[in-house]
Amino acid sequence: MKIAMGNDHTAIEMKNAIKKFVESKGYEVIDFGTNSTESCDYPTYGEMVGRAVADGEADLGIAICGTGVGISLACNKVKGIRACVCSEPYTAKLSRMHNDSNVLCFGARVVGDEMAKMITENWLDAKYEGGRHQRRVDMVMDIESRN
Repeated sequence: MKIAMGNDHTAIEMKNAIKKFVESKGYEVIDFGTNSTESCDYPTYGEMVGRAVADGEADLGIAICGTGVGISLACNKVKGIRACVCSEPYTAKLSRMHNDSNVLCFGARVVGDEMAKMITENWLDAKYEGGRHQRRVDMVMDIESRN
């Protein structure tokens, strides 16, 4: 399984820690960067992660900025993306199980590396339940298609 990863300048160290963690679990990582501490624009990297997932280049995505919010907004502008910002493992798990999220976002200024690993692990290990949740996911995707 391939995981697209992207980040802004605030999240290089965290991205590298999560990348190593994800690879240790047997996933292949497509790293869209940035790898520079020079100020950059999170929408660029959010869109790259979102496009990789939407186009099938990657199965899932992980995007990190200062809070996770900005980069998640950019990811969610890509058709077919359901990005979620998670600051703890339970929300990450349920975002996959109930919302079929396909991009995980978190903030390097909000959570530490160990919490980010727990969030990532719970998200990657969770499986979409479908069933009663599918109707709601379809409703969300219908909103996207109408707009």
